Amino acid sequence: MGQLVTVIEKPSNRPGIVRYVLNRALTGMGHERFTADEQPVGDRPADELARRLLATDQVAGVSLNGNVVTVELSKNDSDGLKEIIIDLYTYYVPGVEIPSDEELMAQVEG
Repeated sequence: MGQLVTVIEKPSNRPGIVRYVLNRALTGMGHERFTADEQPVGDRPADELARRLLATDQVAGVSLNGNVVTVELSKNDSDGLKEIIIDLYTYYVPGVEIPSDEELMAQVEG
């Protein structure tokens, strides 16, 4: 369950750089940059996506601006990165127990 993100992968003229154009904005008007040395600490979608991409060890840096994600590759290999972006809003994957209506209502009321 959750909502898949539509992603178009666009190669760059610069070697080791890949751009992904999404069907939704992850940031406001500002540009955000994350590197392995400057890990994201927040819980916004942009922070979570950067965290997931950097955790692959394929990525040296992630820049986000609106609906564009620019990835600086550390190993010149972008295999699997698009799928990480597509699954950003997918919450219930195999092995994750779906909460009951009562559990969800308790969270709202509490």
